[in-house]
Amino acid sequence: MQNRREFLKQASLLLAGGLVAPQLLSSCGGKGASSAASETAKKHIGLQLYSLRDDINDLGIQKVLEIVSKMGYVNLETAGYSDDGKIYGLDPAEFKKICNDLGMKPTSAHLSHFIGDDMNKDLSWWNTAIEAHKKAGMKYMVMPVSPINEKATMDDLKRYFSDYFYQIGLAAAGAGIKFGYHNHDYEFKQIDGQTIYDLMLENSSPDHIFFEMDVYWVKRGGKDPVEYMKKYPNRFPVLHIKDETAIGASGTIDFKPIFEQAYANGMKDWYVEVERYDGTPQEDVQKSYDFLNKADYVK
Repeated sequence: MQNRREFLKQASLLLAGGLVAPQLLSSCGGKGASSAASETAKKHIGLQLYSLRDDINDLGIQKVLEIVSKMGYVNLETAGYSDDGKIYGLDPAEFKKICNDLGMKPTSAHLSHFIGDDMNKDLSWWNTAIEAHKKAGMKYMVMPVSPINEKATMDDLKRYFSDYFYQIGLAAAGAGIKFGYHNHDYEFKQIDGQTIYDLMLENSSPDHIFFEMDVYWVKRGGKDPVEYMKKYPNRFPVLHIKDETAIGASGTIDFKPIFEQAYANGMKDWYVEVERYDGTPQEDVQKSYDFLNKADYVK
């Protein structure tokens, strides 16, 4: 099965303005389980629904949402917006209600649309998406990938981060939503001797673009998430907590200093994402919740 990183890299080549991640998949919990989940879910633990993408395809979004609710997750980040304005095939308000009825909130979304020949048309696509996610009650909309890599130029980077993303962030702010960017590891390569991720941070407006740091991909890029949070303390209000498989399973990432620095910086939200599995997707998503729920450094 094609993993997410490979999928997004291929998608990043499609600069004709098409939707990059058309129907990524998701999860959220059951109504009867919501009261039980509220008793056990004592911490502010979120889930990127892409973690259960195959189950959503096989079982449907309603069933998966019920499963996630029973696990104890509270906040949800989606990855299933389509051009018809629906989220996982549902009207955004209906999706919000289902999640709320199960004791959860959809608070963030991953969705992509690259620059085509007509930026006004591209921004119109985003305006429609912003209205949909406002109806769903989202706090954040996040671009999960960009075509900026070591083969790009500084002009390419500025076109995206200083111009295009700025305009999206401005429009999103008008709807009470923050716009952000999610990294992989290729952002830690270089353009003209400078690290791409630093260039992205330094060529984007802090008032209009935040960065959802994926701590696993930062580590894979050879950098330290904590050092980035210290260097840019106001740019990472949202994190992706990720490991090789289930959170904590590899034993190679020390999450304690990451959470401590993030909280010190005023981190607002964070989401577990599981892309690869040791067991079934549900087993590894549950293991991730259990690991973090037991960690004394997680609030």
